Amino acid sequence: MNTDKLIELAFYTLPALITGAVAYYSFQTFSKSEQSRRKFQLLKENQKQALPLRLQAYERLALFLERINPSKLLVRIAPLNNDKMDYSNLLIFHIEQEYEHNLTQQIYVSDECWTMILTAKNSIIQNIRKTAIEVDVENSDKLRQTILSNLFDSESASNLALGYLKNEVKEFL
Repeated sequence: MNTDKLIELAFYTLPALITGAVAYYSFQTFSKSEQSRRKFQLLKENQKQALPLRLQAYERLALFLERINPSKLLVRIAPLNNDKMDYSNLLIFHIEQEYEHNLTQQIYVSDECWTMILTAKNSIIQNIRKTAIEVDVENSDKLRQTILSNLFDSESASNLALGYLKNEVKEFL
């Protein structure tokens, strides 16, 4: 008789265990999908809020690259005297000042893009220094002319970095 009771008990508990396992599996699947849906919603909301900040950073960096472009920099900043070294230091000071003003924007752009911007800045500074120590450059006006004539020979580093910046913006939009 005990075996009959055990078999009867197994008939009652086996469906209950199977139902419990199916319910547990369904609940786990539902909670995982609900959690992934919440993560997706949070990510979507964060991107909605971060997109304007990123675009503003790209705009500011584009403005930075335009402002340090030698053709625009030389027009905007006139020499204070005839000394070519004073003028080159003044130009470099303005470039560094612009850079420091936009330094925080690097958190919104990729590392490759920031490297391109930093390389453009350093290249322009190096070009100014190299041109200023040339022997045939006697004064600040001649320095301006020589830097501008060098720009006709090759594309400005700021234009190259600006092109990279524009491509990166196109990729994430």
